[in-house]
Amino acid sequence: MNVSATLNVLRLLQNPGLCIPQLTVGNFGQIPVPIGPSIKAVVLDKDNCFAYPHSNEVWPDYEACKGKTWVELKKAYPGASLLIVSNSAGSSDDKDLKQARLLEETTGVPVLRHKVKKPGCRDEILSYFSGKKITNDPSEIAVVGDRLFTDIMMANLMGSYGVWVRDGVKPSKNPIVHFEKLLFKWLTPGS
Repeated sequence: MNVSATLNVLRLLQNPGLCIPQLTVGNFGQIPVPIGPSIKAVVLDKDNCFAYPHSNEVWPDYEACKGKTWVELKKAYPGASLLIVSNSAGSSDDKDLKQARLLEETTGVPVLRHKVKKPGCRDEILSYFSGKKITNDPSEIAVVGDRLFTDIMMANLMGSYGVWVRDGVKPSKNPIVHFEKLLFKWLTPGS
């Protein structure tokens, strides 16, 4: 259970705009690279964002060759500038951090080790990028993810740039995801 998301979603009662992204794309392959002129670091969600749910490999459509989003992101944001933050790999659910190590091996991208799940791990993300001397300014960080109540809310709480991957790799049957999309339509009529 994601206690952080459960508690943080209550913030939407006071400020529903916390779940509104700055950019919406249909799928990961539509992310513009570079993401923006002031973006120095990128946080990537894993499941149903760049990877099939519960897989540790980049979805083939996003990785295969030059010009593909994965290759371009790694080139535009090299080394520690690109960071995977997952509520599975690297989280408190990842026994002995086996998933994190495997994901790093298969993607070549660091995975944040964090005790609090998204959206509550924002301080750990800021500390990571600051410690790596990438940026101390949250507005220079983009958070890319498929969930409004975790990824996008975290981006907005951090003061970062939220990129919502609306459709993901696989259509979700999760009722919370369905509710997120209905709420987004209600909050952004005509989008």
